[in-house]
Amino acid sequence: MPSTTLDTSFIPRIGRRSIVGLAAAALLAGASLAAHAQDTAAYPHKPIRIIVPNPPGGTSDVLARLLAKELGETFKQTVIVENKAGGNGQIGASYVAKSAPDGYTLLVLDMSVLTIGPSVIPQLNYNPVKDLAPIAIPAYSPHLLVVRQDLPVKNIDELAAYQKKSGKPLSFGTPLASISQLAGILLAQDRGFEFNVIGYKGGAQALADLAGAQIDTAMASVLATNPLVQGGKIKAIAVTSAKPFAAVPGVPTVASQIPNFVTGSWQGLLAPGGTPPAVLEKLQSEVQRIVARPDVAKRLQELGSEPSDMTRQQIATWMQAETTRWGKVVKDNNVKAE
Repeated sequence: MPSTTLDTSFIPRIGRRSIVGLAAAALLAGASLAAHAQDTAAYPHKPIRIIVPNPPGGTSDVLARLLAKELGETFKQTVIVENKAGGNGQIGASYVAKSAPDGYTLLVLDMSVLTIGPSVIPQLNYNPVKDLAPIAIPAYSPHLLVVRQDLPVKNIDELAAYQKKSGKPLSFGTPLASISQLAGILLAQDRGFEFNVIGYKGGAQALADLAGAQIDTAMASVLATNPLVQGGKIKAIAVTSAKPFAAVPGVPTVASQIPNFVTGSWQGLLAPGGTPPAVLEKLQSEVQRIVARPDVAKRLQELGSEPSDMTRQQIATWMQAETTRWGKVVKDNNVKAE
């Protein structure tokens, strides 16, 4: 029977070296993949950082610290919240987008930073859709359209009629190039009345001026506005959730008059793009379990928010749609970042 042994005597010496090198490279690649798979299965085996691109005390910061505590107890690992404020949230978001895709550097922020960023900041140094991987949206807080307490209106129709009768635009306080500014522009256009945008560095200052009757109206998350509404300082006339929102009973939805008008603050948890799917799935599962607990759900409602049940793929699709939606509003109205 003929021999089946491979005769390599005809292969030049350099060829034999190449084959040996390729074999060694293949072995190293296999070992690397095995180590990566083992590392993913053992996740997490070291501390996790959650980056918040805002100062301490805001909505994202409060949520991040709640998640850090719960995830730390579940994973038996230290979970640290680190604030990297600046650039309308883009400094912290960019930092995470450029971090190692291993699940140990995460991001919690209002998703509007990502969905309107490409439109208002042309020089953005990362692509939110490609460079960040969504995990979950633990908290959604719709916008409340609020007016000064002495404004004689109770709903959007009365607000529009009041503006038209007065003959001058209503002053609308908002941070510039923010989701609240864009939502206010869209609402006024859809209902046929005029806003005079008054720019602020932050939403809290706008609401303080509204409570002092220095401006006519504003739009901000339920979390930010409801304490002033409950205290009788300002008046809520509409909420931008798809259906009546439990935290503000009796306040009509904008969607009841303008179909599909849904806006607000979607607080998202994300990781760098390229993070292993198994790690993302593990994080998503744990976050969904945490926010479904009655005590956490109650805490979120007290904060004026509720969890979203969107999957990772649904969040990615939603991000693309929202980026297109708000990009058109920015372009049509020549909105500029501060």
